[in-house]
Amino acid sequence: MSISQGEVWLVKFYPQRGSEISKLRPAVVVSHDAIGKLPLKTVVPITDWKDRYYEYPWMLKVQNTSQNGLLKLSAIDCFQIKSFSDMRFEKKLGSIGEDILKDIHQIILKTLNPIYNIKE
Repeated sequence: MSISQGEVWLVKFYPQRGSEISKLRPAVVVSHDAIGKLPLKTVVPITDWKDRYYEYPWMLKVQNTSQNGLLKLSAIDCFQIKSFSDMRFEKKLGSIGEDILKDIHQIILKTLNPIYNIKE
């Protein structure tokens, strides 16, 4: 199975602990294809959009499209970044564009330190 950066997959986020996101849900692969020797990918989960997420700078609103394979207006949770075994990946749904991927990377960086910024 080939899993690439920018793809949207259904991923098993269980078992979970505490406030971690859970269940089988969509996620975006954010790790670069050439990074790592182990069969692991780094992902950020996707959940249903809620208006209160406007207050959370780590939540990125994303419209459902035929390209990304999402079924409804969604939020990419850039705070809950995780590296998972390829065995947790169930089904490819689609992919996101380079512009959204850059936004995700920028938001992840800001969760590490709000002053960080990706240089072009």
